[in-house]
Amino acid sequence: MKFYIRNMVCIRCKMVVKQELKKLGLHYVVVELGEVEILEDISVAQKDEFSTALLRFGLELMDNKKSILIEKIKNVIVELIHHTEAPLKTNFSDHLSERLNHDYTYLANLFSEVEGITIEHYIITHKIERVKELLVYDELSLKEISYKLHYSSIAHLSNQFKKITGLTPSHFKKLKDYRRQGIENV
Repeated sequence: MKFYIRNMVCIRCKMVVKQELKKLGLHYVVVELGEVEILEDISVAQKDEFSTALLRFGLELMDNKKSILIEKIKNVIVELIHHTEAPLKTNFSDHLSERLNHDYTYLANLFSEVEGITIEHYIITHKIERVKELLVYDELSLKEISYKLHYSSIAHLSNQFKKITGLTPSHFKKLKDYRRQGIENV
């Protein structure tokens, strides 16, 4: 049996889901970002108990097909930007289409309709959050960060960063209050 879970965007979220399944005596086959497959068929009462347990951690079971697809789009983007080190071999639109088996235009229109922003804006917002994180770690140069996040140049990264945050990357780096957000809040 497969479940789709909203706001499941990090390794800790996966740990929480595994822990809650274990408490209910359920055995999982797969626990991925936004998706869980368990061996058993569960009763309505068990599903309600699982749903209630997840809500305590800000996670939510989803039934609506459009909501599930939106969450899958978000999870692919989060995975690419925050959890993947390998360079992307195609552009984001082709990658999303391939991963989700839908035409990109359909995905983009659905995302904009439901979320009120474009997929591109969502990607940019996450890339800037990732840039902030990498700046705070202070392990990579701006050039290395721009390469890692597939920017065409340092200038492009800097311009986009300033447009979103109102600060240059170097000024942001000097601040003590880093003003970062959790991935689930982006």
